Amino acid sequence: MVGNLDLFLGETTRPHTDLDVGILRADAPTVLQAISTWQVFEAKDGQLTRLDSGRDPRRDVHCLWCRPPGADRWAIELMLDEGDRDVWVYRRDGRVRRSMSAVVRHSVDNLPYLAPEIQLLYKCKSPRDRDEVDFENTWPRLHADARLWLFNAISLANPRHHWLTLLRAFQAPQPGLITE
Repeated sequence: MVGNLDLFLGETTRPHTDLDVGILRADAPTVLQAISTWQVFEAKDGQLTRLDSGRDPRRDVHCLWCRPPGADRWAIELMLDEGDRDVWVYRRDGRVRRSMSAVVRHSVDNLPYLAPEIQLLYKCKSPRDRDEVDFENTWPRLHADARLWLFNAISLANPRHHWLTLLRAFQAPQPGLITE
């Protein structure tokens, strides 16, 4: 499997065991209908709860683990994103927004993936060792606009985060709402 950041970087930087797929929460019923024979579980606070067929995920659930019937391993992790067709909204701080055209990128093979600055923003909440490695591998290769957006987003959502020190050295913060 290849991760979002790997698609951006153009190389596999570490092993991945499942496929993370970001969808808008509003599209969850359509996606779940398409995999209606699969086992789907809501993941929250380290607990998995079976999602009954035909039921929408709870509002406080942002991740669904999915596998085909009879499979031992999870095949897809559905990440439920907030927003609409035009604007993505960071679920942890609604002031942080980005145009959907900037949120979805495409690899050289035309595979859609989440923009790396968005992926890093999600990873900054409670970074694990692999998230720190992902940040170190990725931030220097971000376009200046994406790096500035990430700096501003983390400044709003997590103003004491240690990544800001490194990012701060490369730009000054821009005042105002983060949007395009």
